[in-house]
Amino acid sequence: MNTLSVNKEVEVNAFSFVNRHGLQGVPRTITVENKQYSFVDNGIRYLIQKGQELSRLFDMTDGQRTFRLRHENDHWLLVSIKG
Repeated sequence: MNTLSVNKEVEVNAFSFVNRHGLQGVPRTITVENKQYSFVDNGIRYLIQKGQELSRLFDMTDGQRTFRLRHENDHWLLVSIKG
């Protein structure tokens, strides 16, 4: 599997919400360079703390590729695409 490093800000168009230890938003659809991707499940979520800063990582799949997203300071970044 090839991994493409992207590191671009993306727009999250839709969310789904899971209720595990509180209501959490999970990206459902993103737009990258005018192309839209929809995810098929709730993915894998990570919470990372570095000092006092928190980042959330999401590994999401469209059924063919895995997208790693990072959410911090109200910004969404597409870190990489594996597939």
